[in-house]
Amino acid sequence: MDKKDILKRVDHTLLGQAATWEDIRQILDDAMNYGTASACIPAAYVRQAAEYVEGKLPICTVIGFPNGYSTTAVKVFEAKDAVANGADEIDMVINIGFLKDGRYQEAEDEIRRVHEACGGKILKVIIETCLLTEEEKIKMCGIVTNAGAEYIKTSTGFSTAGATFADVELMKAHIGSGVKVKAAGGISSFDDAEKFISLGADRLGTSRLVKIMKNTDEGFGY
Repeated sequence: MDKKDILKRVDHTLLGQAATWEDIRQILDDAMNYGTASACIPAAYVRQAAEYVEGKLPICTVIGFPNGYSTTAVKVFEAKDAVANGADEIDMVINIGFLKDGRYQEAEDEIRRVHEACGGKILKVIIETCLLTEEEKIKMCGIVTNAGAEYIKTSTGFSTAGATFADVELMKAHIGSGVKVKAAGGISSFDDAEKFISLGADRLGTSRLVKIMKNTDEGFGY
């Protein structure tokens, strides 16, 4: 698979706590230069980033991040605020405790409410696969599908592990036809990226692939 086609599926990501505007601006410049699907950045920078890119790049941000245990009302506010500031895509973290308590309807209702708050923008639901059993992962595939979100996403990248091939394959097999898979966390090579895509991932959350391109001076001249 061509590297350019792989990069079109990448959410070029910087979510570190110490990220400065200069760091964010570099992420935006690189994302535009290498033609990534979006740049995924902290919510505090969304308005500034949207003004900077002037519609040339979708801006993605995260809510309820990274632990997912904010109240639903807070997540709804975060989503509305992010969209008002110019976000094109929202990645939310589920309440993992709800899932493990068997409070499935509450977990589904939360996703549905956040999706409504996105006002037609893309919602990706992070289920943090490294903390879940296989049964819980399968259950979340059904919940995300029922709630109407556009994507189910493996990981925040801030927990004990990131995306695995097995998890992407499992999710692809159990989501509904209208839901796509995003693999995130620990994707460090184009070979791994291509494998994730072949198993069913439509998006990849990573910063390393662009770094590889920069280190090999393979610009595309966007």
